[in-house]
Amino acid sequence: MTREELRDKVAIVLVEPQSPGNVGMVCRAMKNMGLMQLRLVNPCALDHPEAHKFAVSARDLLDRAKVYENLADALADCEITVGTTRRHGKYRQEIFSPQEMATIVLGQVTHNRAALVFGREDSGLTTEELTMCRWHATIPTSPDYGSLNLAQSVLIFCYELFKAGEAAPAVVERQLASTNTTEELYRQMESSLLRIGFLNPQNPAHLMRSLRRIFSRAELDDREVAILRGMVSQVDWATTAYEGKKGR
Repeated sequence: MTREELRDKVAIVLVEPQSPGNVGMVCRAMKNMGLMQLRLVNPCALDHPEAHKFAVSARDLLDRAKVYENLADALADCEITVGTTRRHGKYRQEIFSPQEMATIVLGQVTHNRAALVFGREDSGLTTEELTMCRWHATIPTSPDYGSLNLAQSVLIFCYELFKAGEAAPAVVERQLASTNTTEELYRQMESSLLRIGFLNPQNPAHLMRSLRRIFSRAELDDREVAILRGMVSQVDWATTAYEGKKGR
């Protein structure tokens, strides 16, 4: 992987960062490791003196940062999405280390765009936000105190990407479906599965999170998503015809 690919195809996404100083330090950490694409979801004030102070010579990243209203829009054009978390649980399984994740990302980034997503300083990413990410990753820390500063976390992941890029991992020759494309599939699937009674209408997210994990592991491309959407559409048509015959 070239430095140009790392610069142009890997984005760091901060969800609702609360400290201008942290945003500035993230810019510096990114530039140290050759990353230049910063995306911010509902951020704090970016024109704050602390942001510029801690960005130092990476103010150009701060000035070029793209701002989004929600995470879905920030990830829409990315095929590889990694949500970071320090908590494990029922819906936070298959969590990779920064080193493992760097190998996965760089093996596919030649033909795909990647985004590493970091949550709020005080509470991280919600379960729903992590659900939107194809993969999850965490930084192993001491059980006595596992909380890391936002900029420290970003620096560790950026360093592992930089290091893995120097090692030139094997490239996977596949163009994956974008986040926007897979989200359309999940919305259609949820609607159809609710309609046929497969999902609990009181808590459809419970099973949908598991289905998302299954399809994330499959690493779907556009053709595969189209096949699945066609299958779901056929189920819709068949159940509509069946209900008509029953006079419902």
